[in-house]
Amino acid sequence: MRHHHLLFLTTILISLGIALFLYKVFVLQYPVVPDATESRWVVEAHLSFNAKNKPVKAILHIPSSTENFLIMDENFVSRGYGLKTRTSGDDRSAIWTRKAALGPQGLYYRAVIRNGGIDGKLYAPAVGEEISEGLRKEAMRSLIDDAKQKSADTETFVSSLIGQLQVKNSNIKTICNTRKLDTEAKARCTVEILKEAELKARVVHGIHLRPERNATIDHRVQVLPEGEDIRWMVFDPNTGDRIERDDFLPWWYGDEKLADVENASQVRVTLSVERFQEGAMDAASDYAREISPSFVDFSLFSLPVETQRVYRVLLLVPIGAFIVVLLRNVVGFITFGTFMPVLIGLAFRETEMIWGVVLFSILIGLGLAARFYLERLKLLLIPRLSAVLIMVVLIMALFSVITFKLGIERGISVALFPMVIITMTIERMSIVWDELGAVTAFKQGIGTLVVACIIYLIIKNPTLEHIVFVFPELLLIILAFTILMGRYSGYRLMELKRFRALAKGGNLDHTLES
Repeated sequence: MRHHHLLFLTTILISLGIALFLYKVFVLQYPVVPDATESRWVVEAHLSFNAKNKPVKAILHIPSSTENFLIMDENFVSRGYGLKTRTSGDDRSAIWTRKAALGPQGLYYRAVIRNGGIDGKLYAPAVGEEISEGLRKEAMRSLIDDAKQKSADTETFVSSLIGQLQVKNSNIKTICNTRKLDTEAKARCTVEILKEAELKARVVHGIHLRPERNATIDHRVQVLPEGEDIRWMVFDPNTGDRIERDDFLPWWYGDEKLADVENASQVRVTLSVERFQEGAMDAASDYAREISPSFVDFSLFSLPVETQRVYRVLLLVPIGAFIVVLLRNVVGFITFGTFMPVLIGLAFRETEMIWGVVLFSILIGLGLAARFYLERLKLLLIPRLSAVLIMVVLIMALFSVITFKLGIERGISVALFPMVIITMTIERMSIVWDELGAVTAFKQGIGTLVVACIIYLIIKNPTLEHIVFVFPELLLIILAFTILMGRYSGYRLMELKRFRALAKGGNLDHTLES
């Protein structure tokens, strides 16, 4: 009876998964493979703040179409707020207003971006502004004259000027009026000097169009050459190189902040970028919305972009867990727990496999040393685990600082390792060491690493990530096979050597002795 019940359950799960998959592919026409050539992106800005039960006016800069990128579709999510957009030159902003609001608030802006753009005359700021005087003005003029002597046109003049700003001396600090010359400060300082040289220039703030949950804002300098009224020249304020065309999306211009909210505190803007599912996915979504709106409204694509990025990783966890089941129950690998290899394999997506193995080995080795030392203090279990966890975090922080100073960027990725799981692994490994010996402990540790590497090599495939995210119902099939594996009680592949005598008809005593 139980056997029939198991078969019935797994059959239902497999049938349901296959049916939903076929419906999406043949009826809704969802693509099975990702399109790597399509250049469409979903960008999202999440403006969050705490309102003080007073009138709220929130202003958020939003991007405009440029000669490189075109804004296709825009959506604003702002329940209970009035909304209007304002355009000033090339700058655009969304303005949300509400008579009164209290507590945490969240406003969303989402747009679809594609390559291409607009032509025509672009807005240019005024020139010849009196922005400096006295010693600072003289220092600027000296820098301008020196750059003109070493340049032949506007492009080489700007490059030479930015190059001189990279030299750290008191004169540059006087000109830029700041001690910390980060990218934004360099861009603002360059624009001030260019205006002093009577050139049309402005700072442009934007993001790079690449998948990123919390996109970093970059800053550049735009200059209109003398006698030109159409094409901006864009320069990197760190190198002085002119940038012709890349993945940089201008978001706003000038000296204003990205967002400003009246009568609010803890104002924060999170920018997210996600590669838009290829043209076939776009067409399929539009088609599905017409014939079956529920599939779109209740699909993962209806979630915010930053949440979608989380699920792209989470949906790979069941795949990793199923791999662990196969490698442990069928092949015969020995690991520390079920989820440790999965989480380490996911961490390898950021560190790469070789660096991941090195980081994992160092953390476990140092953690074991700390654990054996604490054992001498005769601590209770919970305080001992907490002490090991604290030491693991400190080791991770120290390792990140040392590798960063040595110029090893991969070392910073150690923070992606699941510290709590590593702590439990150290505790488990030390117990196995005490009870069964060092050899058994090392075997389980090596088994965990090998399984994590196998999981990484499988789940790093972008096609698999696409399929699992677009067709999450396929996980029902994985669930069915996992349940079936739960009833498997046969030999493991690694045990066949031990029991080869039985297979040849030998007696049990001889097998056990061997």
